[in-house]
Amino acid sequence: MGLNVYLSGEIHTDWRERIIDGAQGLDVTFTAPVTDHAASDDCGVEILGAEDKKFWHDRKGALVNSLRTKKGISDADVVVVRFGTEYKQWNAAFDAGMAAGLGKSLVILQPEEHDHALKEVDAAAQAVARTPEEVVSILRYVLTGSLPG
Repeated sequence: MGLNVYLSGEIHTDWRERIIDGAQGLDVTFTAPVTDHAASDDCGVEILGAEDKKFWHDRKGALVNSLRTKKGISDADVVVVRFGTEYKQWNAAFDAGMAAGLGKSLVILQPEEHDHALKEVDAAAQAVARTPEEVVSILRYVLTGSLPG
């Protein structure tokens, strides 16, 4: 049994790499949004042409990015959503809601200080992890039945 895992959320830390590295040897395929911030912001206008207003610039990018996001979440067995501390990740909350609405298994990765703000998101998840290593342990347990240590 293999797993398709979509890694959604903040793009400013190495959490994705830590999960991917930790899951070496497991039958897991990872997908994610484009994590190059400039490319993600500008993909719409780079592909479809410039916009005079920032609203339409951002909207074009959001719509193009949504193609990848919808595909990744739809194909996933498990969606991991990371909420970091530096920026508000409204898109991550939207992805978590989409995953929950599609009945996907959901793991939220967040610091303790976000517990109250994310209580409804957390209630939709099968697990709330604090570290990428806990996410790896969850994936290992699901695939092999083995506990850490």
